[in-house]
Amino acid sequence: MEKIKLLREKSGAGMVDCQKALAEAGGEIDKAMEILRKKGIAKAAKRSDRDAGEGVIKVALSGDTKTGYIMEINAETDFVVRSEKFQEFAEKVMKLAMAKQPKNLTELMALNIDGVTIKDSLDSLSGIIGEKLDIRKYEMLNSNGTVAVYSHLGGKIGALVALDKEGQSDIAYDVAMQVAAANPKYVKPEDVLAEEVEKEKEIYKAQLLKEGKPENMVDKIMAGKLNKFYEEVCLVKQEYIKDEEKRVEDILGDIKVEKFIRYGL
Repeated sequence: MEKIKLLREKSGAGMVDCQKALAEAGGEIDKAMEILRKKGIAKAAKRSDRDAGEGVIKVALSGDTKTGYIMEINAETDFVVRSEKFQEFAEKVMKLAMAKQPKNLTELMALNIDGVTIKDSLDSLSGIIGEKLDIRKYEMLNSNGTVAVYSHLGGKIGALVALDKEGQSDIAYDVAMQVAAANPKYVKPEDVLAEEVEKEKEIYKAQLLKEGKPENMVDKIMAGKLNKFYEEVCLVKQEYIKDEEKRVEDILGDIKVEKFIRYGL
């Protein structure tokens, strides 16, 4: 009974599962733990065709404000996402990411957590909880300037922003908030793909000619429409969420946005 109790505490599995695993393992707790993990993996595999549609976006920032981390971890239901086990696991993975600094999702999933890889640990937890769990996305953002992170709606939206100058945490945080709220696609107009600009021009031209605008006026009107397009998709051209009289570029001054990352559920 003592071994069953220990195995239950260690694995989070039910009493019957622990009894069976211990019997199969000849009373060895570590071996029984391995058996339970394997069973968890088997259960998780059966759920692989389900959609882990709920989740939480975790963000974290290094103490020197030079590195930001963002991760999307998913489950099938909001009930599981809000559970202590799920939240603790997400927190543990983020702390490990900050310590080991994996460059991408593949490297993250290969890291060891409690003696097994994050991937295996996730599959094991999936078996215990009874839902498909998944880490869908992960990225790390480095800068020699300033990085800020922002989380919104209890982890439904997360954003990272890197600025090119040091000691700009307040502005960086405001810009990260802007990214979360306004969902830009690019930093500045020069970053917009040429084919996307051409496609917009074609649409505007067709619209204007259909409206009966004279051809010699079309290019002039189209320039104004393109500017409106840039104001929607380019971060620096967007209306600043804290002051509609300003653009984001106005609050940045000579500071440049190096990169931003935004995840949304």
